Amino acid sequence: MSTQVLQYLLVGCLVGMTLLAAFYLRGRRLSFTGYLAWGLVALLIPAIGPFIVILARPGVKRESRIESR
Repeated sequence: MSTQVLQYLLVGCLVGMTLLAAFYLRGRRLSFTGYLAWGLVALLIPAIGPFIVILARPGVKRESRIESR
């Protein structure tokens, strides 16, 4: 593999982890500033930011829209 392919794979993994953190935050109940702050953590700390966001579990979990019977 060339170094350029490895660089593309690394960028793809970083983008994927950031999207994972964004979808995780989408399921949490936070204020706008909370979303903004945790989103910036996920973006500005490239390798470990998404893991910090998910492990910190900010906010309260949103209730499911499907009612359980």
